[in-house]
Amino acid sequence: MTHHETDDEMIHCAGCGVKLQLDDPGKLGYVPEQALLKEPVICQRCYRIKHYNDASAITLNQDDFLRLLGHIGSTKSLVVNIVDIFDFEGSMISGLARFVGGNPVLLVVNKIDLLPKVTNLNRIVNWVQKQAKQLGLKIVDVVLCSAKRNLGFDRVIEAIGEHRDGCDVYVVGATNVGKSMLINRLIADFSDLEAELTTSQYPGTTLDIVKIPLDDGKSIIDTPGIVYKHRLTELVPKRDLARIMPDRTIKPLVFQLNEQQTLFFGGLARFDFVKGERQSFTCYIASGLKVHRTKLERADELYAEHLGELLTPPRKEDAGELPPLTKHAISIPKGGKHDVLISGLGWIKLNSEAGAQLVVHAPKGVKVIARDALI
Repeated sequence: MTHHETDDEMIHCAGCGVKLQLDDPGKLGYVPEQALLKEPVICQRCYRIKHYNDASAITLNQDDFLRLLGHIGSTKSLVVNIVDIFDFEGSMISGLARFVGGNPVLLVVNKIDLLPKVTNLNRIVNWVQKQAKQLGLKIVDVVLCSAKRNLGFDRVIEAIGEHRDGCDVYVVGATNVGKSMLINRLIADFSDLEAELTTSQYPGTTLDIVKIPLDDGKSIIDTPGIVYKHRLTELVPKRDLARIMPDRTIKPLVFQLNEQQTLFFGGLARFDFVKGERQSFTCYIASGLKVHRTKLERADELYAEHLGELLTPPRKEDAGELPPLTKHAISIPKGGKHDVLISGLGWIKLNSEAGAQLVVHAPKGVKVIARDALI
């Protein structure tokens, strides 16, 4: 800091009270050095909220987040949980049901514009409701939207109005689900912009939250995004994010595979069709990611020789940064349509109901699951 290191007001933000730090712009309390000369000293996040209406995505760890959620259970409020349809299971907050108490949960499913145009949206709503129920969540409503394309947003605003019942509204979500876009829309739609946005701290944490005052004296409360290390999007270098996060409608890729064939998704993941009758598999992934097909017996060798060249991302210089690939053996039963999701990368749909023995290789810690087909 400076020679004022010991002065309490020097090391805490005058806006939200969070401890100030100069090292990491991605973490809470970051302040650029030149801002220390200003009076009062406020962190970059408070500055942005105040001047640009930008509730920027600052993240926090699981423990702080769970403490914050625990607090919501003791209030009477509506919880708006924003999830990403492209990574539904990866972006769901694990254990949310335990923490929200008796409060209603409105599930806002973002990035719906990524799904192919022919998708039946009612079916998607039913699918989401079914998945939420399996997770033990009591959902009052599911709203599909695209913050980016501004689709379905009026319905989000309407649903919040319908279900909030004169209470505060807490907005929760993982990182990269489009939460800040939504918050900015809420600020524009719900709050008199003359009203001062306030940042305040939760008791017992160094955690700042943004309160958007509503006309009836209640607030919309934005909580920082939670980082889930089980999503590939949190592990790849920032510059490769654009290649794995789709920004437009996904064009599904279909592969006819015989058993003992393998698909590589760049060098980030590998899908082995170990045993089963010849069938087709549809890959729902970003168009920036190249898929390579090979024989299972050649897969190890191909990976060892071509990681970072033919198989990218990761680039050669980043190859050591990612956790090593680990195996997930998945047995898909006969009957019913199934997907295999690799969190943050997309999913592979099995088009046959003949069943299959699969092995999926993904960086250690990344969530890989089989589920009922989304589409």
